[in-house]
Amino acid sequence: MPVNESINLALMLTESGIIDHAVQELMMRPQLIVAAEQNPGIKSAMKSQIMKWRGQVQQRISRVSVEERFRQEITLYQEVSQWEPDYFLDHADAVVKKLEGHSAFYFRAKNLLDREHQKHNPMFQSYFCNQWYQALTQSLTEAQQTELEQHKEKLLADLYQRIETMQQMNEVTEAGDEKKAGRLWDMAQAKLTRTDVKSLKAMAAFLKKNKGLQEIAEKLGRMANEVDDPNQARVRSEDLKMVEERSDSVTDDIVGVHESDDLAKLLPNEAMFLAYPELEVVFYKHLVDKRLMNYRMQGAQRKLRKVKAYKRQTKQVEQDKGPFIVCIDASGSMNGFPEQCAKALAYGLMQIALAEERDCYVIMFSTQQITYELTKQDGLREVLNFLSYSFHGGTDLGPVLDQSIALMSSEKYQNADLVVLSDFIAPSQPDAMMKRIHKLKEHKNRFHAVNLSKYGNPELMTIFDHCWSYHPSQLGRLLKWK
Repeated sequence: MPVNESINLALMLTESGIIDHAVQELMMRPQLIVAAEQNPGIKSAMKSQIMKWRGQVQQRISRVSVEERFRQEITLYQEVSQWEPDYFLDHADAVVKKLEGHSAFYFRAKNLLDREHQKHNPMFQSYFCNQWYQALTQSLTEAQQTELEQHKEKLLADLYQRIETMQQMNEVTEAGDEKKAGRLWDMAQAKLTRTDVKSLKAMAAFLKKNKGLQEIAEKLGRMANEVDDPNQARVRSEDLKMVEERSDSVTDDIVGVHESDDLAKLLPNEAMFLAYPELEVVFYKHLVDKRLMNYRMQGAQRKLRKVKAYKRQTKQVEQDKGPFIVCIDASGSMNGFPEQCAKALAYGLMQIALAEERDCYVIMFSTQQITYELTKQDGLREVLNFLSYSFHGGTDLGPVLDQSIALMSSEKYQNADLVVLSDFIAPSQPDAMMKRIHKLKEHKNRFHAVNLSKYGNPELMTIFDHCWSYHPSQLGRLLKWK
């Protein structure tokens, strides 16, 4: 091995395979294997997280070689390995002195130098540098392994935490597809207490009993595919369609008289020719010439025909679905059942967002705005904070619409669904606001409203594309809780 070869830690890691060995060891942990077998979505998400950790930890551990304690010794080693033999012997004592206190090679180097003073080996410099290189390699490898173990323990703690959280979430959410499980895994970094799980269970139970809210959430989830994009070209298509056509063969109505040879529709006076033998030949001549007087019949019949039409391509190609922006009226007038409905509907939209790989933002508004990002990495903590928020204050719809319009004007929020949950006991919005909303609608953004009161302002509801009302009677609420 050339003495001037630098010690490349990244290469050493690749050659030694200690990171790959650590990954294999992680994959073989019984707790991880059991969790992966229970849900394919968790298995995929877990593997993705471990592979991501592999790349990150390789970069972090490679920095060990440039730490101050190793950098100085590596620099000294490279310098000494290129000295002339005589110069090396004259300065060897000073080199060993520099290693004292911070190099694992110090005591070995001192013993080697003491023996050299006695024997005077001409190959001493080469042997000394070779032993030093091996000592450096061993020290670096031990430092790598120590660093790797620390990172591995942190990863294991995080994986076990997510598995525990996912097991608790199984009691709250129904088993979904792989995408939903994968997104939940990303959010499962938060540690849930019994109180947290109880709160989530209560919200899931409320949403399940109020099926109308679940239906609204499902309809909102489908809205993105129903938009007609004006930027897409129209294409010609053929559809089979049942159409009505006028036909003389359908005996619905008598519309007149005409000459023909249809004996079934013969006028009575034409049969008079057959009553006289001398005129019978006239009757047959008229029959051959299709000159017998017949009733003209006409009617309509249904036929399956191909109808050609031009359609937008967006009717055939699925749209990219943007995020949900859920604006919840947190005023005092929403206390009680409306508050529960608003939180449950937002919770339902979050689950749809997880399954469809969309984001879900909640903006609580009254006299101020508070934003929660329910689908981010620690989204479960955000969900719990949102569910524990108490409603108070007054309704001020204008500022939250301003904030939402600003968000939807950015590229990240294209094709977004804005959902406002409120009792809509508020004044109408100015014309300038209406124009801004109309402009966003032209760019595929949708505006929805869920009215949780009988006393909402009807004029205020006109700014939304779709409006739902959900305010069951007191009797209906009592029946739902039985």
